[in-house]
Amino acid sequence: MSVDMSSQASDSNEEDFGANSEEEDDEDDGAEEEDQTDYYEGVAGDVEQQSADSFDPEEYQFICLSYKDSQHVLTEEVNTVAAALKVSPSVAKLILVHFHWQVSQILDRYKSNSSLLLSEALVQLSSTCRSCGVCLQVVWRDSLLALPCQHSFCKACWEQHCTVLVKDGVGVGISCMAQDCSLRMPEDFVLPLLPGEELKDKYRRYLFRDYVESHFQLQLCPGADCPMVIKVQEPRARRVQCSRCNEVFCFKCRQMYHAPTDCATIRKWLTKCADDSETANYISAHTKDCPKCNICIEKNGGCNHMQCSKCKHDFCWMCLGDWKTHGSEYYECSRYKENPDIVNQSQQAQAREALKKYLFYFERCRYTLQYTYPYAYYMESGPRKKLFEYQQAQLEAEIENLSWKVERADSYERGVVGGEGELSASDRGVGLGSLKQSC
Repeated sequence: MSVDMSSQASDSNEEDFGANSEEEDDEDDGAEEEDQTDYYEGVAGDVEQQSADSFDPEEYQFICLSYKDSQHVLTEEVNTVAAALKVSPSVAKLILVHFHWQVSQILDRYKSNSSLLLSEALVQLSSTCRSCGVCLQVVWRDSLLALPCQHSFCKACWEQHCTVLVKDGVGVGISCMAQDCSLRMPEDFVLPLLPGEELKDKYRRYLFRDYVESHFQLQLCPGADCPMVIKVQEPRARRVQCSRCNEVFCFKCRQMYHAPTDCATIRKWLTKCADDSETANYISAHTKDCPKCNICIEKNGGCNHMQCSKCKHDFCWMCLGDWKTHGSEYYECSRYKENPDIVNQSQQAQAREALKKYLFYFERCRYTLQYTYPYAYYMESGPRKKLFEYQQAQLEAEIENLSWKVERADSYERGVVGGEGELSASDRGVGLGSLKQSC
C-alpha cells in the first residue's frame, strides 16, 4: 500500500500556515488599533498644547463691514421692525435709533405696551393739519404740512427749518418746529423738503452716521476719511483694528485702545490733559522762577526790572540775569537771545512743579502701558493700588529691557533679541490679564 507523503505534508503545512496567518492577522489588527489610538491621543494633545500656547487675553470677535454691507444689515433690521409694528420704514428707523437697534427688546415692549413704546421713541402714527404758526401767513390748507403731533406749518417754513439743520450736520435729530415739541421728523418727511440732490445726499450720509453710532453692535472707524464700519457680537471695551486703514481703537468709545483703563476714566484723563495743557501754557507764558530762590513770580505789568518779594534779589525779567550787570541798558535787554536755555529750564521746572502729579503719569506712558497710568492716577491709595503698581512695574521692566536691547541690537545676536521679544510678548499677555483682574 503506497501513501502519498508529499500530499500529506502539503496538507499539514497548509493547516499550519492558516493557523499562523490567523494569529499574525490578530496581532497586526491589535497593533494597528494601538497605533491609531496613540495617533489621535497625540493629535489631541498637540491641539490642546497649541490652544494653550495661542491663548490671547485680548482676543475679540469682530467683523469689518463696508458701506454697502452696513446698509444691508441696517435695512434687514428696519424691515423686521416695520413689518412687526406695521409702520413705515422711516418710522421704524426712528424707533430703532431710540432703542439702540435692539430688535428683540422693541418687539417685546411693543407686545406689552405699544403706546408707551411709541411715546418713548417720540413718534406717533396719526396725523391732522393746522394753520402755520411760524410765518403767520394765510395759506391754503392743502399747503400746510404736519407731523403726527398735529403742529401744522407751511411748506416754505418746513423747508427752511430742515435746510438749516442739515447744513449744520443734523441727521436723525431733526424735530418739530413747535416750541417744546421734541417729536422727530422721519426721513420720508424731510427728504422732499430739501432743495437739491447735494443736500439730500448729505442728509442721507448724516442719517447713516447716526444709525451706525446708535447701533449697539456697530461702530464707525475713527480713521481719517475711512468709511469702514466694525461689527461685533457683544459690545465691549475691547481692541479692534480696521482692515482698510489699520486704525486700532477701543470699540466702545472709539478712542485709542486703553486697556486696562475703562472708557469713563480715559475720558476724564483726556479732558484733564487738555485742561492741564492750557494751564501749563499759561504758567509758561506768564510766570518765571526767581533765579536765586526759585520762587514762582508772575509779571502783571511794568518794566523788566524785577525784585523777588522773598529774597529781594533784583534781576531782569527777560534774561533772568542779575540786574547789576545790565549797566545803563535798563530797559533794553540784549542778553535774551544769548542764553535762552535759562528761560526754557525755568519754565519747564515751574510747569513740573505746578503739575507734578499729572506729569508723573503722563511722561511715563508707553505703547502698551500708557493707559495703565491714567487708571493709577485716579485710584485711591491702599493695598489695591500698591498691587496694581507692582504689576505695572513688572510689565514696564520687561518692556524697558527689550527696548534697551533692541537699541543695541548690533551688540547682541539676533536670536537673543528675538528670544527676549517673545518673552516680553508672553509676559505682556500674562501681565495684561493680571492688570485687568486687578481692575
